[in-house]
Amino acid sequence: MYGDETRAKTVLYTALFAALIAVGGWISLPVFAVPFTLQSLFVILASCVMHKKAVYPVLLYVGAGLLGLPVFHNGLSGIGVLFGPTGGFLLGFIPAAFISGVLFAKEKDIAAAVSAVLIYDAAAVLWFMLTASASFPAAFIACVLPYLAGDAVKAAAAVLAARRLRRMHD
Repeated sequence: MYGDETRAKTVLYTALFAALIAVGGWISLPVFAVPFTLQSLFVILASCVMHKKAVYPVLLYVGAGLLGLPVFHNGLSGIGVLFGPTGGFLLGFIPAAFISGVLFAKEKDIAAAVSAVLIYDAAAVLWFMLTASASFPAAFIACVLPYLAGDAVKAAAAVLAARRLRRMHD
């Protein structure tokens, strides 16, 4: 009526999910080389709700952290975190949000959630190999193996949320 409702929703969801991803970084359990956080859950949920536009809150989140706001895991910030051993997750969140968002829009919920996990985990492993001079098995053990159960729970939660939201809108 008074403006572009779609744009307003995009701005609102962008701010909301960027904040949730940041909060997810503060909910952190230091496990092995990489802390367990809820950031990835909110990246997948953003994809579920915003579809391909889920890349916006992820870019806002990463940009805020690069500018020095304490939004990365455990309140960290700065380019050092991005170029550190856990930076691959942050970089992987960007394509994960977009690709899984495209799949959620096509109602391929399981493929969407699984693709998000595969994309950010692959980015994390590659990045860890580069920054820590680690072998593939060592990077896989550090970045993926301890978190498989948690990633499965996060993916399942996103699939359930997608289906619930779709039923609410029908």
